Amino acid sequence: MSSKIDVEKMAVQKAIEDCIKWPFPAKDKDRLVGSCAHDSSFFIFHPDSKSTVIGWDAFQETIDEVFMDEELKPTSTDIKDLRINLSRSGDVAWFSCLLDDIGEYKSRKWEWIDCRWTGVLEKRDGNWLITQMHFSLPTDRQDDTSE
Repeated sequence: MSSKIDVEKMAVQKAIEDCIKWPFPAKDKDRLVGSCAHDSSFFIFHPDSKSTVIGWDAFQETIDEVFMDEELKPTSTDIKDLRINLSRSGDVAWFSCLLDDIGEYKSRKWEWIDCRWTGVLEKRDGNWLITQMHFSLPTDRQDDTSE
């Protein structure tokens, strides 16, 4: 039988997966927005310096203008080596994993292989919601591929 901690970790994992795997099999906007905190505490660092997201309103704009654009075509997403930790109080969780995220936007391909993805979730009204995320690409691998 699963412990309470195991059950909570499974719920956290579902929120993490909903946040990144929402386009599969079809773009399910409700799945994405249901996994995130809808307030000013929401925050994302992306690998580039131009795509930092501060607050839910900014993320909602990105969802509407980019993620729901027909030219955004995610092709695969894989979460590897997922680690989830829960606070003693049981209402905060943090995670780390390696992410392979591949697709195309406006005829430009993207390929995040072994992207380091970390984040923080809060349990609010019984639901686990992502409040903060950080994506980074290992620079040593980028250097290796440029030769």
